[in-house]
Amino acid sequence: MFASLAPARRRLVFGVLALVLIGVVVAAAAIAGSRSTSDPVASVDQSVPGPVLLVPGYGGSTDALDVLAAGLRAGGRDATVVALPDGGTGDLTVQAGTLAGAADDALTRTGATSVDVVGYSAGGVVARIWAADRGGAEQARRIVTLGSPHHGTQVAGLAADLAPDQCPTACQQLAPGSSVLAALNSDDETPAGPQWVSIWTEVDQVVTPPTTAGLDGAVNIPVQSVCADSTVDHGNLPRDPLIAAIVSAELDGNSTRQLGAGDCNSLSS
Repeated sequence: MFASLAPARRRLVFGVLALVLIGVVVAAAAIAGSRSTSDPVASVDQSVPGPVLLVPGYGGSTDALDVLAAGLRAGGRDATVVALPDGGTGDLTVQAGTLAGAADDALTRTGATSVDVVGYSAGGVVARIWAADRGGAEQARRIVTLGSPHHGTQVAGLAADLAPDQCPTACQQLAPGSSVLAALNSDDETPAGPQWVSIWTEVDQVVTPPTTAGLDGAVNIPVQSVCADSTVDHGNLPRDPLIAAIVSAELDGNSTRQLGAGDCNSLSS
């Protein structure tokens, strides 16, 4: 195609094509760079607590969290239990969208600059999805999870294997190794922005093994490391007075802190 061109014009055309090619390469590199990096999330002011959002577990029942919310309100906090779609058994990523809407509403209603989130059981996984993928890390001051299967529960895994037709979407997503959990745990389990706390009971028979609730980068608190004789089970985590005291302690003050046996008497009195 270029053979018929005079030598000088051929050199000009080749020069222009080279410049275009260089421009395309540079632009592609810039786009790739913008996809691989992001601006750091500014830490929320830890000294200014905002409203508390409580996220129910699998099944979406609010009864247990209503008890915890009432206790937080008695302590002067604005606390709301989030109603989940699909009875709390649908796609956890959709539930995270519901939490995102609830956070926006709470910030607008109160004029606060941040929210605190308490996620019970699967609700803790929903809070993590919200923080990682729905902008929650920029809105949350503290994220506290209670008995949450952050690395999957064998109970859901068995249900997905043995009775898949009885294991709805959220059940399948809570099985160890699910794509949702793999994505959450592939990089940073506790994104920057909020301070993270995970609380669980060592006698949990729903989230198995109980240590699946541990989170890298969080303050991790097995209840029995605080009060060794606690027998609270999974279903009663949001109702237990000791758990309520631990949650309040982690939401109060300018920072979360690692609690231990020396705190048992003050927290259980």
